[in-house]
Formats: sequence, C-alpha cells, structure tokens
Amino acid sequence: MSLRTALLFAACLASTGVGIETEAGEIPLSERRSGYELMGRETRAMQDDDATNPGMLWVLDGEALWKKKAGAADRACAACHGDARTSMKGVAARYPAFDAALKRPVNLEQRINICRTGRQKAPPLAFESRELLALTAYVARQSRGLPINIAIDARSKPFLDAGSEAFHRRQGQLNLACSQCHDDNWGKRLAGSVIPQAHPTGYPLYRLEWQGLGSLERRLRNCLVGIRAEAYAYGAAEFVDLELYLMWRANGMKIETPAVRP
Repeated sequence: MSLRTALLFAACLASTGVGIETEAGEIPLSERRSGYELMGRETRAMQDDDATNPGMLWVLDGEALWKKKAGAADRACAACHGDARTSMKGVAARYPAFDAALKRPVNLEQRINICRTGRQKAPPLAFESRELLALTAYVARQSRGLPINIAIDARSKPFLDAGSEAFHRRQGQLNLACSQCHDDNWGKRLAGSVIPQAHPTGYPLYRLEWQGLGSLERRLRNCLVGIRAEAYAYGAAEFVDLELYLMWRANGMKIETPAVRP
C-alpha cells in the first residue's frame, strides 16, 4: 500500500464509518479469493504463461544456483536434496514451519540460509538479494498448484496468535489494521486499485509496480510504511509470525509462485 493509497483509505473510513468501531470479521472459506482472481485479464494471462511471466527469470536463476557448489563445503543444494522437482514438491506449502533448534517458526528464505550456513558453510544470502529471491522462487515453484497446508501444534500456536494479533491491531499514525483493508473492505476499489484479501499464495512474486521480484516481507514493509508504522527489519520475528498467520489463513488455497501482481 502506497502512502497516498493509505491516506485515501483512512479518509474513506473516516467519512463512511466503515470498520471504525467494529472488529473485522473473518472472511468465510467460501468467499476466499486469491489476488489473481481480482486482477485484469492481461495480468492473469502474464502469470499463466511461463514464456511471458517475468518471475520465471528468477526461477531459472534459482535452478542454476540449486546446482552450483558453494561455501567451504563446496556443496550444492542438489548434493543433499537431489532433483528439486521431486524433493521440494510441497515444501513451500508448509512454510513458515517450526524450527526445533531455534524454538520458533522460520520462513522459506530463512530455511535456505540455515542450509547455506550449516550445510554448505557459506555466508547467508542477503534478504531481497537476487540470489535469495531466485532460490526461494525456484523452491516455491515446485509447489505451484498444490494447496497451502500450514500445520499448527502446541509449539507454533503462540506464534500464530502473535501473527493474528498483529493483523488485527491498529498501528501507525493512520491508526489502521491490516484487517480493515483486507477483511472488511476487500474487493472494493481504492484509487483505482482493487483491495485484495492478502492471501500470500504467490511469493516471491513479480509486481509491475516494482518491475522486479520481491518477497512477502517487502510487501509487508510497504504496507507498514504506507500507514506510517514502524517497518521491522527483514527477517524480524514479527514478520515471520505475521507470515505464519497469513499462510494459515490461506490454508487450502493453491500456491501460484511466481505470481504476477499489479
């Protein structure tokens, strides 16, 4: 959400009273929609065709990195995991997932870096770097078309609750909650753009606005800046908790990586 869009939304809420004094309601399962369904025909066509989907450029880079040896161990991802088309199928649909050693959930980017530092003895890749986005997109691409399947147990429940609380908490100078846009007002138009339901089905994804691939955390930071709230650092626990909640909220929806969005 851009700052201009956030300001317009705040003004709209103030003038209409929508969502001002009431808590956001969960979107019924039967009404849950991917952002894909809210896009124009041309953008959907761009996502559907691998030959025109610009995110596939990162996927191809990720495939090369998957096979490339790295670090002091001089080992490639493929040396441990083999053919990603088999070994990585369904993996992205399960992340963020609980890490027993860290005693908290990690997202897919963090899992890749854990493997790099632990198995390859290589330095971690920087968040939003082309290399990390490419590897993440390549791994997630193997789950395209599969349903999101986030499992919550006693260990991960507190982090899910923290993510839910963040989604429904008003914050920033504009005093807005994520749920006011994406639960209460999805499908409506704001400054010419359709408000989506915020289901993270296609990350990393290519945004026409960015002219590049980006992570879910980049999108979340955009929203926080838009409502004049503190934008956490990449990899922050607060972002991973929110990602866990958003993915759990999208359970059963299909992975689209690499998605394309306006």
